[in-house]
Amino acid sequence: MDPLILSRMQFGANISFHILFPTITIALGWVLLFFKLRYNATGDSAWIRAYFTWVKVFALSFAMGVVTGVTMSFQFGTNWPGYMEKVGNIAGPLLAYEILTAFFLEAAFLGIMLFGFRRVSNRIHTLATVLVAGGTTVSAFWIIALNSWMQTPAGFEIRDGVAHAVDWWAIVFNPSMPYRLTHMLLASGLTVSFLIAGLSALRYLKGDRSESMWKALRTGVFTAAILIPIQIFAGDQHGLNTLEHQPQKIAAMEANWNTGPNVPLVLFALPDEAAKENRFEIAIPDGASLVLRHSTSGVVPGLNDYPGNHPPVFPVFWGFRIMVGTGILMLIVSWSAAFFLKRRHSLPKPLALLMVPMGLSGWLATLAGWYTTEIGRQPWLVTGVLKTADAVGPVAGSHVALTLAIYLILYALLLIAYLGVLVHLALKAAKDGDSSPLPGVMKTAMSQPAAGE
Repeated sequence: MDPLILSRMQFGANISFHILFPTITIALGWVLLFFKLRYNATGDSAWIRAYFTWVKVFALSFAMGVVTGVTMSFQFGTNWPGYMEKVGNIAGPLLAYEILTAFFLEAAFLGIMLFGFRRVSNRIHTLATVLVAGGTTVSAFWIIALNSWMQTPAGFEIRDGVAHAVDWWAIVFNPSMPYRLTHMLLASGLTVSFLIAGLSALRYLKGDRSESMWKALRTGVFTAAILIPIQIFAGDQHGLNTLEHQPQKIAAMEANWNTGPNVPLVLFALPDEAAKENRFEIAIPDGASLVLRHSTSGVVPGLNDYPGNHPPVFPVFWGFRIMVGTGILMLIVSWSAAFFLKRRHSLPKPLALLMVPMGLSGWLATLAGWYTTEIGRQPWLVTGVLKTADAVGPVAGSHVALTLAIYLILYALLLIAYLGVLVHLALKAAKDGDSSPLPGVMKTAMSQPAAGE
């Protein structure tokens, strides 16, 4: 058993499971702030009911993210010691900044969001929501800064075989960082929008017509409908940045073997790296040149220019297509739902049924996008600085295989439990409607926030 392959599988499984939860909390914090501000402005109890339904999802997702993040960080020492030995002077501070400036902020004020309503002033409760929402975004900023630096490293020098920082501004705001951060924040917004819309559609199918359901459903649908075209544009700009700085990744994404003009856009193929060709190819003539160079005669890089220095083609090619295909489906579903909600103030049952599984479409698109990005960096762990094979530790393959099996079993059970809790919360909210008591408020009375609170 190859410890390199097993260690990569283990870290891939860990980060795949971990990223599901920050992808929710990053944007959900801001949605909760929107719910709270709408309640403050209108005094409508439906907004605060939506808030307390979804703050439970936020808390659960935050806890799951913390637990999986801790196990992932341990692997830097157990499985990948060469990583911290080579670039720890840069990776260490960036990870520390994330904990010091964001994690503590979220952890400290989440309790007020959950239990402080009517126990602290309305202003303090709102401020806690602001700080937690801001903390999730700051956390994403530092993590994306490190990941982007690994993709497009800058602002450092190698001394005695170790990377040392010479310009922190260049390190943090490396060439791909602004594009990657924008892409990730929008991905989180879409993930949360579809999750809210999906669970609200489940409530709708169960006969719930409460105001809190309608407000959550409209928020999810209309936010998704707005964000998806922005994400498509941001993704295009990110692709152009990748073409400039990581052309071999683009070549793998397009399964293009030979550099040249008039390159077709491959819709379907089974890339064959041994034969250096695509089998069963279905393509649009000149499409890749048009998309990447905005000209049908534009030159697109080919894999044959990077012998031994390009990523595995099959997973990158298909990861990218799954991400794009999911995004197109998101566009169709969100715009269709927005049309019916705007014009008819209802949802056709087939569309509502489709929206329930689409509630997890953001996860699918995010995972496909991350596989494209991370596998597309291979064979490098830090592009041009450290190869993945040079970072793995001297751990026996059998040991890694055992822990990998334990991880996979545990993560499967946790994921089933997590999804079960989400469905339970949605069904409970559907059953209670607008009649359940709010935290700190008597069941028979619902007061508006007093002026100056």
